[in-house]
Amino acid sequence: MGLQCGIVGLPNVGKSTLFNALSNAKAEAANYPFCTIEPNVGVITVPDERLITLEQLVNPEKVLPTVIEFVDIAGLVKGASKGEGLGNKFLANIREVDAIIHVVRCFEDENIVHVGGKVDPISDKEIIDTELQLKDLESVDKKILKVEKIAKAGDAKAKKELAILNQFKQTLESGKNARSLQLNSEDELEAVADLHLLTIKPVIYVANVDEASVIKGNKFVDTLKNAVAEENAQVIIVCAAIESQIAELQEAEEKQMFLQEYGLDESGLNKLIKASYKLLNLITYFTAGVKEVRAWTIKSGWKAPQAAGVIHSDFEKGFIKAEVIKISDYEKFKTELACKEAGKISIEGKEYVVEDGDIMHFRFNV
Repeated sequence: MGLQCGIVGLPNVGKSTLFNALSNAKAEAANYPFCTIEPNVGVITVPDERLITLEQLVNPEKVLPTVIEFVDIAGLVKGASKGEGLGNKFLANIREVDAIIHVVRCFEDENIVHVGGKVDPISDKEIIDTELQLKDLESVDKKILKVEKIAKAGDAKAKKELAILNQFKQTLESGKNARSLQLNSEDELEAVADLHLLTIKPVIYVANVDEASVIKGNKFVDTLKNAVAEENAQVIIVCAAIESQIAELQEAEEKQMFLQEYGLDESGLNKLIKASYKLLNLITYFTAGVKEVRAWTIKSGWKAPQAAGVIHSDFEKGFIKAEVIKISDYEKFKTELACKEAGKISIEGKEYVVEDGDIMHFRFNV
């Protein structure tokens, strides 16, 4: 589906190290600001144990997991909204992504320069938030000037739109992100849809810690969690240094042994990828056959014809029906034939809402 998460933060918080570990792409990681000038894009496999299960049961010729794109965006600095530190370019990069992964430095290391002179998660977060809010406020103010003229002429729709725009303006001026504004309907979001506001995008905070803090966190992580509590945003603890070492290992067994040495069940990056997938309101369905077992990404709430369209537009246009097996049934009965004999294949029509983990086979006619 081409959905992207943008990795943002101040310089030297570990963004590029994190990105390199995510994608094994070698974005230059160096101890100075603006090391990353052009955004690096990594296509990352979404870890899914169900796909491994299907592979073992079906024994296909190939397995294709679902993916999500991560964009490593250069470090923002104070004044970015006014163009400081190549700010306009960086903010434009953020505008293009669907969700934000905000990396916050939660470790001390005298060998890695902090642009603010000391480790302070709250200050770091506020600098990023402020720059994004100022840019959003600029966009909202411009639209208010246009809509005001139409509203003054008596246009009812413009009056309603102006009221909503002023709510966003007040929210941003009070130092809050646009996503914190409680709206009553999707229609109200339409008032700012064309502005592609930066602070309306969903966000995950990544607390980048040292090795000793990777399980329980530290005082910096606690401070960050308290600061974002009202945003209802997830904080994921990651040690980018550990993740970069894991990324260098080739074998799954080696990676698992490495994790066990640190007392970890799963890598922080796997948790981040899964959380990003959920943040974008995505689910996975599967197609399974001897030629190929494949995971497909769709939006939660999509109906069967829309899901079929992800495979090919003809599938959606000529949709007739979908044969559906629940993943739990496939695991229990082991084969499609056994599922059929047990009455565990349902025939669904155009109104069927696809569930996460469904194994589907589409019938269509064009």
